[in-house]
Amino acid sequence: MSVDRILPLIVAVPLFGAALLVGAGRRLPRSAAEVLGCVCAAGTAALALAASAGTPSSTARPLEWLGGWRPHGGAGVGIVLVGDRIGLGLATLVSLLVVAALAYAWRYFDEPPQRHAGSFPALVLLFQAGMCGFALAGDLFNAFVFFELMGVVAYALTGYRVEEARAVQGALVFGVINSLGAYTTLLGIGLLYARTGELGLAQIGGALDAHPGGPDALVIAAFVLVATGLLVKAAAVPFHFWLADAHAVAPTPVCMLLSGVMVELGVYGTARVYWTVFAGPGGIPAPDAQRALLALGVLTAVLGAVMCGLQRHLKRLLAYSTVAHTGLFLIGLAVLTPEGLGGVALYVLAHAGVKAALFACVGILLDRFGSVDEPELHGKGRELPWVGVLFGTGGLALAGLPPFGTALGKAVTEEAAGGWATALFVVVSAATGGAVLRAGARVFLGLGPVTGSGAGTARQAGAADDEAAEETTGKAEEPETSGRLTRVPASMLAVPTALLAGALAVGLVPGLRTGTGHAADAFTDQAGYLAAVQHGRATEPASTPPPHWSTAGVLWGLLATALAVGLALLAVRRPPVTEPARWTTPLRRLHSGHVGDYVAWFLAGVTLLGVLVV
Repeated sequence: MSVDRILPLIVAVPLFGAALLVGAGRRLPRSAAEVLGCVCAAGTAALALAASAGTPSSTARPLEWLGGWRPHGGAGVGIVLVGDRIGLGLATLVSLLVVAALAYAWRYFDEPPQRHAGSFPALVLLFQAGMCGFALAGDLFNAFVFFELMGVVAYALTGYRVEEARAVQGALVFGVINSLGAYTTLLGIGLLYARTGELGLAQIGGALDAHPGGPDALVIAAFVLVATGLLVKAAAVPFHFWLADAHAVAPTPVCMLLSGVMVELGVYGTARVYWTVFAGPGGIPAPDAQRALLALGVLTAVLGAVMCGLQRHLKRLLAYSTVAHTGLFLIGLAVLTPEGLGGVALYVLAHAGVKAALFACVGILLDRFGSVDEPELHGKGRELPWVGVLFGTGGLALAGLPPFGTALGKAVTEEAAGGWATALFVVVSAATGGAVLRAGARVFLGLGPVTGSGAGTARQAGAADDEAAEETTGKAEEPETSGRLTRVPASMLAVPTALLAGALAVGLVPGLRTGTGHAADAFTDQAGYLAAVQHGRATEPASTPPPHWSTAGVLWGLLATALAVGLALLAVRRPPVTEPARWTTPLRRLHSGHVGDYVAWFLAGVTLLGVLVV
């Protein structure tokens, strides 16, 4: 089967599996429903891997016009799936993480309600279909449809434990903020359609480039509106407020997918829309796009790193580290070169494995001890030595320890950005990795003084009632299994082990680095994308050196790791404090937990993005 024919199956197989689980799940026993979900997810992963391996070159762009509705004279109304290496690689990553999440969740939750055994795997397969469809979509409207399918399912998965008020609240905040982002994206698509009469990414880009001379107000507004919806999913500041609230209440396998791939899809969408639609002479000038991406990236990286260090709720800690690394990804994109994109691609690939593994470790702590509160778990993790090894390894990888792929991606992106950006990458990586190592030292090694009221960030300034304290600290959490684990299942340990091994492989496999570099060359070649999609002509982009290890990159990675270890040791030796530091009050008020405040910041973010682009 040709790669062209495989592309629709990457989306159709998980959709079919979800429909089958919904239809037959009422009659299937739980074990059969879980097996079916894993088989469909693994089959999709195999198809994505086969399509990626079967693509004749890293610069090829296999196409499939669904229903045979091919364009005529460069114009078309059909739906196209485009299987370039970056998109196929992302679909492969999505599918492999879905397999990992379903394997981790094997007989994981409380026994589902009668006749609903297939509900969770069906939702996860729908989530997979939406993410894979978005990665492969070649037209803006259907990319939006897949993006919103992914979002709607994510709301349901976040609030899966609907009997808990906090789960419903987290899902509601998630839904409101992301729905606002969807509205702005749809409005931006409408503006582009009004200007060009097209919905295909290539066709819109070609129509804009037919009128060079710089963008007018309508094109600028369209870019700002479309980018806003993508940056909301990416959890870029000031659109990030939903992320920590959602992660705090979502089931652990869902957190693995949210931080592992869904947030990164927002970054991917921003890059895809810019380079295929707005990078030409009729789009957004490169200096304007650089300014916007760089400013938001720096703001996101710094705020995320600070908030990460202030957390005692382990899921919220990992969520804010995702925000910080999203900022680093945006800084890499802001370079607007194949080198920067290649570094970000490797960084995203390894970060997905590391972050999913860390969430899996936290899930084991929750199900073993009924808490994700760092001080309350002090020393309890000694009875889980392998989980401690995995958690510490994940912290070191997050800090940028060579030869992990996170270190390689960070090093390549640092080199592409240059100058002060290198220092920022080192500091942010050290801060987030150090926060993870600090938590690991306290939980698994029992280092530092014992305290039940250590420093942390309150979700509402001045909140003192028990309910608010539980939301902030992670105390008295309900295990996600039928009861507290007395023995950790082998599947729960195997999944994070495999994920960290994959992150290590990203930094060690030479062919992966070379292929990523060539794929980045093709991704940033707007003219080549337009020629392939509109006219079926293959072109060869300008070649740049592929990502590689450098002496400077290794040294910066070792420095960031040493700083992370030093920060962790300093943190665990500090005397306990009874309340958050006064300087954190503005940040605590900023992250109030009130959806109305977040909506106000959303509107401020749209305004800020518009000011940066103009």
